[in-house]
Amino acid sequence: MRQDDLQHAAADFDDEDNSPERQAATKRSTWISVAVNIGLTISQVSAGIVSGSQGLIADGIHSLSDLVADFVVLLAAQHSSKAPDERHHYGHQRYENAASLVLGLLLLAVGVGMIWSAAHKLQTPESIPTVQSVALWVALGALLVKEALFRYMLAVAERVRSSMLVANAWHARSDAASSLVVAIGIGGNMLGFPLLDPIAALIVGFMVARTGWSFAWDALHDLTDRAATEEQVEAIAADIRATPGVLGFHDLKTRKTGDMILADVHLEVDGSLTVAEGHDIAHAARVRVMERHPVLDLMTHVDPVTPKAHRDAD
Repeated sequence: MRQDDLQHAAADFDDEDNSPERQAATKRSTWISVAVNIGLTISQVSAGIVSGSQGLIADGIHSLSDLVADFVVLLAAQHSSKAPDERHHYGHQRYENAASLVLGLLLLAVGVGMIWSAAHKLQTPESIPTVQSVALWVALGALLVKEALFRYMLAVAERVRSSMLVANAWHARSDAASSLVVAIGIGGNMLGFPLLDPIAALIVGFMVARTGWSFAWDALHDLTDRAATEEQVEAIAADIRATPGVLGFHDLKTRKTGDMILADVHLEVDGSLTVAEGHDIAHAARVRVMERHPVLDLMTHVDPVTPKAHRDAD
């Protein structure tokens, strides 16, 4: 095979996940979430204290935890966009995984605290007051605001392809669900079933803790070099196999870093080719994969094979 017979991709990899547009969208959506959660925290906790609703106070504390989560996201977005340096040769994308882990642990801690408080209240039902109607209106208002925030943040997350923003968006959806449960508990309390308000707080606590565990567990796996999904690996393999000059490959390995993938593979090429020709084939495979998939880098190793023996093995 002649070197001029090889097909090379012309464009370099365009790292959309670190684009200025993505960073701007991340910061803008998160600052909007900060403003919304400040308003919700103040209104929910104040109304909960005035009306005597433990569920609404718990929901307000949940909104307060969202503020901390938002600032964690902003910090991660700032650092994950930095270029590789002498201490981080592969870049800083894993700041996003670390941020998701912190988000998850934060939610888990808040959820356990809510469960503890609600369980204590259920042990002393005589101390549960009748909730005032203002709590119901605030809970319903919070439900609508949180659902709107979720839809907005999820749309931004899908547009810029950020798992961290997806996690934060679903965090907002869990908030909307918790506000619905709180509203039902408050309504039941007002109808003469006082236990429903702390029961609502208990349910919210379980929801928050479960969501936190899920986020933390996924982030932990990514931080310990979890492989890309089976579908992603198969798609990468197909493009390697389709590269002109690649007779086969083995030991394709992947690991996640933020929303990107680091991969390495052993390519099998005609052993009669020159070193330069083998290098060109490997380069073509690398560029092809990085152009078509969220792959930050594909490390290739060229293994020379005899074409006839290779066909016989197939």
